Amino acid sequence: MPRWPLGFLLAATALAAQQPPDTPPDSARVAAVLALLETSDSTVCELAAQAISNAWGWSWQPQLFPTPMPMPMPAPMPMPMMRKGSHGPHVRVRVNHRPGWRAADSATFGAFGAVLRDDNRCVRNIAARVLGRAGAAGSYEVFVALLREAAPGLRETGALGLGELQDRRALRPLQDALRDRDARVRATAARTVGEIGDSSSVGMLTTALGDDAAPVRQAAAWALGRLESPVALSALGGALKDTSPGVRRTAAWALGDIEDRAAVDLLLPLLRDRDATVRLAATYALGRIESPRAVRDLGALVRDASPDVKRAAIWALGQIDDPGAVAALSVALKDADPHARQLAAWALGQIDDPDAIDPLAAALKDREPDVRVAAAWALGQIESSRAVEPLKAALHDESPDVQDAAGWALDQIDNERPVRVRVRPRVRKPI
Repeated sequence: MPRWPLGFLLAATALAAQQPPDTPPDSARVAAVLALLETSDSTVCELAAQAISNAWGWSWQPQLFPTPMPMPMPAPMPMPMMRKGSHGPHVRVRVNHRPGWRAADSATFGAFGAVLRDDNRCVRNIAARVLGRAGAAGSYEVFVALLREAAPGLRETGALGLGELQDRRALRPLQDALRDRDARVRATAARTVGEIGDSSSVGMLTTALGDDAAPVRQAAAWALGRLESPVALSALGGALKDTSPGVRRTAAWALGDIEDRAAVDLLLPLLRDRDATVRLAATYALGRIESPRAVRDLGALVRDASPDVKRAAIWALGQIDDPGAVAALSVALKDADPHARQLAAWALGQIDDPDAIDPLAAALKDREPDVRVAAAWALGQIESSRAVEPLKAALHDESPDVQDAAGWALDQIDNERPVRVRVRPRVRKPI
């Protein structure tokens, strides 16, 4: 980054940080920051917006169109184990509950309102996000008025602000905005409808899936996923055949968010899509839905050319938790990628099938300690006496973590324990 944009960023961040933590934002400081950012380039403005929002207590999402796929990758080893004699670190986290934008006075909101029609798109959008998120008085009327402006950039800002406000009254003006002559406005309007999250908007978003512009269709698919309504399955199924990989990818993600098993047959063909990101999204969605009908097709992806798709397929098979996946996961235990091998051991532990004992016992000799730890954990999940001898050998492993995992697994298998602990780690759904 050149020196002068860095100076702008540091100055904006410094002004934001001057605000005492126990007081609401000061209008003079806000106006100073916004005036400084008006002359900055878009990258500096976005970075400064993140710094300002963090300093004043709310999260900034720099992308107008949200990343559609927060891919969950499991931490395969949430085991109740601890090195003997150690107690682990104790971390205290102090959370500072700042009053934030909602405690700001009318003068502060006025400083943001003054730049809603600024020439700098980033500054306009900062103001729209703040006023919408805070639910500032009169903001709904201001945003709707912006939708009627002649400049497309102002109409886009109005739609963005309504998304932060999340007011159901906005659905009618947004329906008009979905027919705007500017594609960026239509895309932002579709995204905003998804943010409002009203199931009555399925129809208007379905219509938007037929838009000429791919970004609009992608935003509409994302919004339908946010609604989580099975009524949208048919429309999203059509979007899976879109000529744009981005639309197909987002439609697959949306079906995963809805989590309806009727979508499985729609998603399976995408596992053979020529675009790796589309295969990844379909794999992720099938893992969310957790239908055994997807096991065979997902099993074929453990050899996919894309490392991300391969790992996602292993993860999805673990989520589905069906014995039919043991053969494919046993193959994955021999993959060249150590992360894939570790995930395969995790997935076999999830499935908890005796047919996995021999492959997992062999994995106790893997060259990577993390894979050996995961294999020991998985054998502890299965709780079969057939695993005792391999696990006893692992007690002498060069890695202390493997030794601990093997000891834990042996305790799980020991039938004389009065209480047997079952650990069934699941991946949290993305928020």
